[in-house]
Amino acid sequence: MSIIEEGSIQLVNMAYLSIIGSHTINGVAQIHSKLLREFMFKDFYELTPLKFQNKTNGITFRRWLALCNPDLFSLIMECIGEDFIQNDYQSLQIFRQYALNKNVLLRIQQIKMKNKLRLAHMLEDEYNIEINIQSIFDVQIKRIHEYKRALLCLLHAITLYNRLKKNSKVVPRTIIIGGKAAPGYAIAKKIIKLINDVADVINNDSDIGNQLKLLFVKNYRVTAAEYIIPAADLSEQISLAGTEASGTGNMKFMLNGALTIGTLDGANIEMLEECGAENMYTFGFTVEQVQQRRQQGYDPYESLKNEELRLAIDQIRDGYFSSDDRSRFHDIIDTLLRDGDHWMVLGDYQAYINKQDEVSRDFLNSQLWYSKCIHNIGAAAKFSSDRTIEEYAKDIWHCKLHKNGLPNNIKEEFSSTNHEQLSRHNSTDSFTIRDTYEEQL
Repeated sequence: MSIIEEGSIQLVNMAYLSIIGSHTINGVAQIHSKLLREFMFKDFYELTPLKFQNKTNGITFRRWLALCNPDLFSLIMECIGEDFIQNDYQSLQIFRQYALNKNVLLRIQQIKMKNKLRLAHMLEDEYNIEINIQSIFDVQIKRIHEYKRALLCLLHAITLYNRLKKNSKVVPRTIIIGGKAAPGYAIAKKIIKLINDVADVINNDSDIGNQLKLLFVKNYRVTAAEYIIPAADLSEQISLAGTEASGTGNMKFMLNGALTIGTLDGANIEMLEECGAENMYTFGFTVEQVQQRRQQGYDPYESLKNEELRLAIDQIRDGYFSSDDRSRFHDIIDTLLRDGDHWMVLGDYQAYINKQDEVSRDFLNSQLWYSKCIHNIGAAAKFSSDRTIEEYAKDIWHCKLHKNGLPNNIKEEFSSTNHEQLSRHNSTDSFTIRDTYEEQL
């Protein structure tokens, strides 16, 4: 618990210093808070347990639904009114009652297809790639870090490619990966290069056609997200259990009607509690199983008994996707095998593939799929930032909330700006349309 770390050079432990100097410490998801209490800061928690709280993250429905997906926003307002967007976020749960309503199911499907078409047009213009809008739009957009496991998503893309090359039947997919890596994070930069090299092979293989496409979104940012998230069918939230504090992208996808494939990590666990296991695709080691395997000695080579995985690893190692430099990705293979696969990408591979196959089967049943979408939209009620701020105000800041909406002068100014930006947002296919508005916010 000492704030001075002992060693050849004495350093100040800034986390410990922050705990000592703070009246409250909170995690941003239930599992995150639990890990802080039971592992990272166990001694501090036992000394001052009342200091520790949980405040699960949230997102603003006004931006991540009303602004970026106005058609879905309008449909929800037709069904349940507009209170959920102002000061009664919990009323969004009422929308789940429409999960078997044929008219609403049809409207949800039409809205999703419209958003997919808009994104497809933008991607075709930007990347000169033809997109099949009938395919599953399978999306992973987030920082490129090993623990978030873009490699796992990529291994699935390679597996689908190999199945197609063997003339196996595959439900068409468009896999979209986006994110940025820290400038000095060499292996993350190499992962981005690998994704692009694999995409070059897949997208230019005439045997594959429009059954499978892989795309890395360059210069990913909020503006791009406002196109991608409303169009997504499947949200990839596949970090190794126990490594993601919470996440908010998972909530944005959920609110916009994408189904989640994810590990029991971060806010995924609470999303599962809200929407129900039948409406989410969970897989992989739990936090306890990760700890157990590390204690017992996790061996990534054991996973190579899986023929599809071994083939994908061999292709990366042998330069199948990098014919100009066949040793280019040896360092990535080293992290997965020689260095012990710290993030257990290989260990979770088979469970992930099995769950992805389930996703493909369910996607063919449009009534089932869009019913799950409606359940997810309604279950997103808990993840409003209004709820998060209410909890901070009540339990940490000890201040009153102003719940009567915006003052009239601000409301009029915001409405005018919002209308102008929304019109531009719906009438152009350029990523740059939101830049000035982002500066305002």
